[in-house]
Amino acid sequence: MILFNVPRPRRRRLGVAAAAGGLLAALLTAAPAAATPDPGDAPPASKEMSKSAQAQAREAIAEGGIPAQDEIVHSDNIRHVAHVPKDALTGTNSDLAFQGRYAFAGNYDGFTIYDISNPKLPKTVSQVLCPGSQNDISVSGDLLFLSTDSSRSDSSCNSTTQPVTEKSSWEGMKVFDISNKRNPRYVAAVETACGSHTHSLVPEGKNVYVYVSSYSPNAAYPDCQPPHDGISVIKVPRKAPHRAAVVGFPVLFPGEGPDGGGNPGGPTNPGVSKTTGCHDITVLPSKDLAAGACMGDGILLSIKDPERPKVIDRVQDNVNFAFWHSATFNQRADKVVFTDELGGGGAATCNAEVGPDRGADGIYDVVGKGDKRKLVFRSYFKIPRHQADTENCVAHNGSLIPVKGKDLMVQAWYQGGVSVWDFTNSSKPKEIAYFERGPLSTDQLVTGGSWSAYYYNGYIYSNDMAKGFDVLKIDDRRTDPARWVKMRELNVQTQPDYFD
Repeated sequence: MILFNVPRPRRRRLGVAAAAGGLLAALLTAAPAAATPDPGDAPPASKEMSKSAQAQAREAIAEGGIPAQDEIVHSDNIRHVAHVPKDALTGTNSDLAFQGRYAFAGNYDGFTIYDISNPKLPKTVSQVLCPGSQNDISVSGDLLFLSTDSSRSDSSCNSTTQPVTEKSSWEGMKVFDISNKRNPRYVAAVETACGSHTHSLVPEGKNVYVYVSSYSPNAAYPDCQPPHDGISVIKVPRKAPHRAAVVGFPVLFPGEGPDGGGNPGGPTNPGVSKTTGCHDITVLPSKDLAAGACMGDGILLSIKDPERPKVIDRVQDNVNFAFWHSATFNQRADKVVFTDELGGGGAATCNAEVGPDRGADGIYDVVGKGDKRKLVFRSYFKIPRHQADTENCVAHNGSLIPVKGKDLMVQAWYQGGVSVWDFTNSSKPKEIAYFERGPLSTDQLVTGGSWSAYYYNGYIYSNDMAKGFDVLKIDDRRTDPARWVKMRELNVQTQPDYFD
């Protein structure tokens, strides 16, 4: 592990590109070669667009249909109050977590801790180089959890890319002690079947349970064998995190044969992902509930026994959903918003050709009581602004904006930007605010945009894959009451009871 301690800034926030480049070069020159991020951890390569697509993008910009390259546009009720460009970690930015006056930002190369005590002037506290692909991130007390979903030579932060067919390869969960934010300390690693693409925390007093989501097994992978039809559950003792261990692998899609009982995908259901695990699970501990987005299936679970989550309902959408990606409960737990990551996050799906129902959110009411509750589809929501064919855009990570009696959400859409929308009427959702940048390129499909956009203690925080860390402020009578709701900790995939 390489820790980049960051001195108090002595330069202007918006003029750091040259200095950051020099810092990175110096640090990586001094570091062991093995610590340099590997090509296997890189996002999809840029894709050259056809001449007609390039011409259409330029025409749309000229006519004002989309913003110019890198231009920032937003609704009147949102302000862009701060931006921190990437520094020593140049990989793809990913998820966010929050605790007190700190934000924790994942990056394919490691993670960054920001001081957001003044949201208008966020400061980088520390950066940790620890390549591991997505590096999905969560925090609980003095512990930070980091997902590794690329085949590594070992569990260290100096590991290198290694073929997944090698039995000695490692993937799984890493645990850090963050009692000293300026000096995070790597304390534990737990290998899990098929690695850890994402994870969700279920805090239980002396222990933290971690639900590890991963997928895409293959008979040629020694540590990722089919059927991979469940999730790994890790138990982490808070006072002895080095004793963290897998305590179970609950099967969520029981069935006969090598593929389990999930959605079979194509050719039975053309264009739909075969269910071979879950992509993401959101837990609602106050209601003993969880919602799973599991490739070809959406599920509702009881987590009364956190070591043995139980599926109580399951739905599919074999018409408009390609890949069930993530889930969000409303405060009353009588609705779930599922996202469809059509195109895997690297495609342009926010255009007229794809339409309003694919690559969108699906809003489901939760009806009934106890273990007889059911998910009932109500409507789709997609941002109402078309994006260029050079912009990857699809429904991605978001959170509730806590307002009593209302169901409001802020959400990332990659290069579609950040959207704030209202699903109080689950059959008639509507956007109420937005923020976005123009395309990264008008010649190539370049992967970028907001990975996660979350509301925390009065501000919206966005981790832009290519650009860096953004802070937004929404001023709207519909969202203003949320300013009075203050959280001590927020992992969006462990939804809090905002009004307890």
